[in-house]
Amino acid sequence: MSRLSVVILAGGQSRRMGTNKAFLMVEGRPLIAWVIERVRALADDLVIVTNDPEPYRRFGVRLTSDLVRGTGSLGGLHAGLTAAAHGWSLVVACDMPFLNLDLLRYMVSLRPEHDAIVPRVEGMEEPLHALYHRRCLRHVTRNLLAGQFKMISFLPNVRVRHVDEVEIARFDPQHHSFFNANTPGEWEEVQRLLRARAGKPTSGL
Repeated sequence: MSRLSVVILAGGQSRRMGTNKAFLMVEGRPLIAWVIERVRALADDLVIVTNDPEPYRRFGVRLTSDLVRGTGSLGGLHAGLTAAAHGWSLVVACDMPFLNLDLLRYMVSLRPEHDAIVPRVEGMEEPLHALYHRRCLRHVTRNLLAGQFKMISFLPNVRVRHVDEVEIARFDPQHHSFFNANTPGEWEEVQRLLRARAGKPTSGL
């Protein structure tokens, strides 16, 4: 196991979903539990970033909260990199149950000589399925203080290794790794895919 932290961003108010996405239930388990189970194989240091820590204590994972409130995912990244035990952190969202360990291990192998490893699908970066070195922290902090809260706003200032679709397709040709549940419709699809993988009936979802 490489020296790697995993930061799970559980912030956000889930306005489009109408409820906390992390605790949507599948097969009797909250969605974030599926995420934790996947990433435990990669790292010896797990951190959940949340501004409402009490419901997350049951998972036995270190918790931290935003140091700069009201700054969205970039603020979560800032808190996570600050709390991480290791120099490199894998950062994922709490509602991404289809993380592909082979793809993630490949991304981990790309770390030397870079500050961030970021997938790119259809020309769009996937910053909530990415690796960041603590060297990024000063650039993240500077952007937060400047009111630049876009998640990818600091990337032009660091050494980024993009993982493009040809590379991703070797491990995850359907791009399920990046699928999350932002809306009730997407949640229906997440349930369908999870049940299909478990060999369960998918009708009525």
